[in-house]
Amino acid sequence: MEVRTLQYFLAVAEERSFTRAAARCHVAQPAISQQIRALERELGEALFERDSRTVRLSAAGEALLPHARAATAAVAAAKAEFAARSGLLTGNLALGAADGVEHSGLPARLGAFHRQFPGVSVHLVDGTSASLVPQVRQGSLDAAFVAVPPGGLDPGFGHRVLVRDEIVAVVAADRPQARRPALTLPELAGTPLITYGPDSGLRPHLLAAFAEAGAPFRPAYATHHVALQIELVAEGVGLALAGGADPAITADPRVTAVPLTPRIPYAKALIWRAGPHASAPLRALLSLPDPPGA
Repeated sequence: MEVRTLQYFLAVAEERSFTRAAARCHVAQPAISQQIRALERELGEALFERDSRTVRLSAAGEALLPHARAATAAVAAAKAEFAARSGLLTGNLALGAADGVEHSGLPARLGAFHRQFPGVSVHLVDGTSASLVPQVRQGSLDAAFVAVPPGGLDPGFGHRVLVRDEIVAVVAADRPQARRPALTLPELAGTPLITYGPDSGLRPHLLAAFAEAGAPFRPAYATHHVALQIELVAEGVGLALAGGADPAITADPRVTAVPLTPRIPYAKALIWRAGPHASAPLRALLSLPDPPGA
């Protein structure tokens, strides 16, 4: 079983097409088909279910998939490691990015990384904290920018805090609430709430705060897009609960950010698997000095 054959297998599995897999691997389609047939003979089972239109993984193919990914990733990491030792860092860096990453120091850090290590290919994956954390744990992502849970991060993760903020009430500027020095959570019970979706990393902070205050938490609208939250507030739909440092809030004269009492602080961090798992590109990224203002 050769690494190149496993790379062909992954290409077919991800593209769901021998033609597209061949184009991705820059080889002729018969070469990929031949390698897959040889791999199936070696393993004794069909890896794909084929018909005139589609190519799908069989049960055997599903079983092989995580092993193929782990093997090819290990080879890529080894190549990057020795490239780094020679002073010519190459390889791939897969990073997850939850909402708010554009307001963190990560873009500036990636800019410095690109200028210093142009041979590394960076792949960004959008998602919520809930979807990205398991991918870091499983190794399909090198690191991810996520919200830190109320109880802290799993000790199996290394982390670097990039954002410290608190959740505020975003109210229409012409409402009496906009002139209040602060709003308590119980008095929000009668107002339609607009806030992040259930899979947001900030949702657990809201749930914990409302539970501790003995106030019901029943959002009427859920969206991860703060700009949409602001539009709904401006249209009189309700009151939003959002991260106070988002520039969209302070830039819009139609709304006002009002502090909450008690405060609901939170942090967002770049996380990675602790221990000897960090690839050479990730170690290079982490070794960069913090950008100005971080």
